[in-house]
Amino acid sequence: MTRILIALLAALLPFPAALAQEGERVRSERHDFRLTTFARGLEHPWGAALLPDGRLLVTERPGRLRLVGRDGAVSAPLANVPAVEAASQGGLLDVALAPDFTTSREVFLCQAMLVQGGALTRLVRARLGAEARGLEQVTPLLDATPPQASGRQHYGCRIAFGPDGRLYLSTGDRNQDRERAQRLDDLAGKVLRLDREGRAQPDNPFAGRADARAEVFSYGHRHPQGLAFNPWTGSLWEAEFGPRGGDEINILRPGRNYGWPRVTWGVNYSGTPISDRKTAPGMEDPIHVWVPAVSPSGIAFYDSDAFPAWRGSLFVAALNPPGLVRLTTDGDRVVGEERLLFDRRIRLRDVLVAQDGALLLLTDEARGRILRLAPGG
Repeated sequence: MTRILIALLAALLPFPAALAQEGERVRSERHDFRLTTFARGLEHPWGAALLPDGRLLVTERPGRLRLVGRDGAVSAPLANVPAVEAASQGGLLDVALAPDFTTSREVFLCQAMLVQGGALTRLVRARLGAEARGLEQVTPLLDATPPQASGRQHYGCRIAFGPDGRLYLSTGDRNQDRERAQRLDDLAGKVLRLDREGRAQPDNPFAGRADARAEVFSYGHRHPQGLAFNPWTGSLWEAEFGPRGGDEINILRPGRNYGWPRVTWGVNYSGTPISDRKTAPGMEDPIHVWVPAVSPSGIAFYDSDAFPAWRGSLFVAALNPPGLVRLTTDGDRVVGEERLLFDRRIRLRDVLVAQDGALLLLTDEARGRILRLAPGG
């Protein structure tokens, strides 16, 4: 059985009586750092992409896309952003740059969309205009069908480009009929592997099967909001919300079943059981589990010189309890965990590594910010 690390004790530690002040030196196991506010004036920022010139494209869940300058200045909303279904957990969610963005100017968006029959996760491609004032050639590429009439939760919606040049997209189970995650003819509760036109790839694991959607790369996922390729091993790592407890880190392999809802470390929010099994034959075990939950969202591997002792770490933005988790990795294993900034009580939606090696953290707040975690003694 894959090694499972249960983070019980750290979650039960009390918050310190006084919270640290912004800009004050913060100590951690391997590095001291300073945390400052890099940008303000965002409403529930959800995803961000680092442009080659150091600026950021940032989504706001209500349906806006903004440009954040190298000095932290936030632009007016960009023009021609597609309409979204912004109810509950829906809205404009992730953004990613094409691998050849410097020449193509292509960006990819993931959003909640209302269509005939209900709401679903949609992948969109657009071109960032030369003056970065708006989007051009906005094209819907794929809808994670079938739509769902009730409920506006669990869209997934994280995008990652792989070393193979393919686009990987996570979709949630939509939190109404959990068995959607197990149905191969349904795109909910999956990670999809696509080309830049939103098409399934002929070497996908279920291509050619009449009973399955060819876009599916892996299945049995509840609500995956973290997706990143390990730069040292090339493997695809995923962070996934459990129910009450049972949040997971998984390494995704083609055609594998990650178990939801038939196996889980969590229970219903009422405390009643979901399954009596944490593992089962034919289903992949997570490599790391949180009980109690941390509600993991965006993830990023660290491979920079600014914090040399953090190289090889996976950073996880956590929503509840709120903070930043640093997982120490050894190849494709998690061998340690450190919790940072949990005394701040700030919900973190995403994390990315800036060009200078600082960490940028998106806060899930009505008065949302981008925080900067940089070396400082």
